[in-house]
Amino acid sequence: MSSAAPASLWGGRFQGGLHPVFEGLNQSLPFDRRMIHEDLQGSAAWAQALGRAGVLEPMEVLEIETALSDIGELVRSGGTDLETSKAEDVHSFVEGALVARIGPLGKKLHTGRSRNDQVATDLKLHLRGVIRELVSGIAVLQASLVDLADKYADAALPGFTHLQRAQPITFGHQCLAYVEMLSRDAARLESLAERMDTCPLGSGALAGTAFAVGREAIAEALGFSGPTRNSLDAVSDRDHALELAFACTCTMLHLSRLAEDWVFLGSQEAGLLTFGDSVSTGSSLMPQKRNPDALELLRGKVGRVHGSLTALITVTKGLPLAYNKDLQEDKEALFDAVDTTTVCLQVAALVAQDVTLDVERAAGANAAGFLDATDLADLLCDRGLPFRDAHDRVGEAVGAAIDAGTTLADLPGTARNALLPELAGVDLHEALSVKKILDRRDVIGGTAPSRVRAEVMLWKERLGAKP
Repeated sequence: MSSAAPASLWGGRFQGGLHPVFEGLNQSLPFDRRMIHEDLQGSAAWAQALGRAGVLEPMEVLEIETALSDIGELVRSGGTDLETSKAEDVHSFVEGALVARIGPLGKKLHTGRSRNDQVATDLKLHLRGVIRELVSGIAVLQASLVDLADKYADAALPGFTHLQRAQPITFGHQCLAYVEMLSRDAARLESLAERMDTCPLGSGALAGTAFAVGREAIAEALGFSGPTRNSLDAVSDRDHALELAFACTCTMLHLSRLAEDWVFLGSQEAGLLTFGDSVSTGSSLMPQKRNPDALELLRGKVGRVHGSLTALITVTKGLPLAYNKDLQEDKEALFDAVDTTTVCLQVAALVAQDVTLDVERAAGANAAGFLDATDLADLLCDRGLPFRDAHDRVGEAVGAAIDAGTTLADLPGTARNALLPELAGVDLHEALSVKKILDRRDVIGGTAPSRVRAEVMLWKERLGAKP
């Protein structure tokens, strides 16, 4: 089915056609066509509104609604020329298809409506589904990370600050750190959905519509909590596009951080993580190579999404009221940010579902770097020593151990007696064992295996309760 699109929706006062170069620049159908079902949905609601206003007879409303539904079915089945149409935008395509189907009655539908309030409504309707898909993608990745945390709840490995070995943690605890980050990403998206829950339709081009269409009823029909309250703002507002691009950027930042941590842990220098064949690649020259390309792409794609956010901020900066054609630039950047984030969430989940920790090697990695120094200071504090004094003493003990080429637990007797007299008789091998160090962190948010398992249970309940 061809849309039989008119030359334009605005050509009455013009003579001649657009220059082909400008026509190509002006056309937005190649990217806004993804909103066609939302345009059809909004058009059906507008037909009902025109019926309430007495502009359309009940049978005319029914005929338009039926035609719009039929067009939607044809689009779903690939029975239109949507992919190749020369229509200016999705709104022109729908109107052309409607007129081709029901004749002059199709031309009545745009009464009192502008493409300005139409596109603002279409975008909000479309972003509802986008947000649901992103939140769902986040939940899938969270579930994969929670499963990893469950599997490796007591698997010790070095924790880092400044990329220097700091204290023992569990791999499960690290996985849950990213679950927490992702929970904030999901909350941002859900909060955004609430803020954009107002309907622009009926705002006209900028001043509102002259017909008694009943904007509350339009909003209700389209599932909004209510209508927008100012027509100037309604047609020019793109805060939801900016917020969504920012939410995608935050999500990608978190995926990039996870990727960086895991690329390092999977390097031959660390040798702690191994990634599945389905998310790894080789070298065209070096047969032995196994590259974490999936993670590197996650790390790199954040630049693309952040670039989309920057583009949107630049486009909307300083725009005068009300609608300006600049706003046509919102969709390509926003849709690319959404598409990139969506696929990256899927890839991150695949990586998490097929990663293996070398538990023995990870545990052994805690032996180097004096990761038990803080706990040694804590033991001195338990004996009544002020922490600052304990900190100084343990710092000297680390120096003595380095000079002796040994560990804090095996500190030579002279140094131990001089620096740690309060711990005489304490079995430092046991007191400073990785298991003891982890078990002491039995506080909310701590890395103790018992706490990790408790958080895993909580997260499984939360994720299981999500629709």
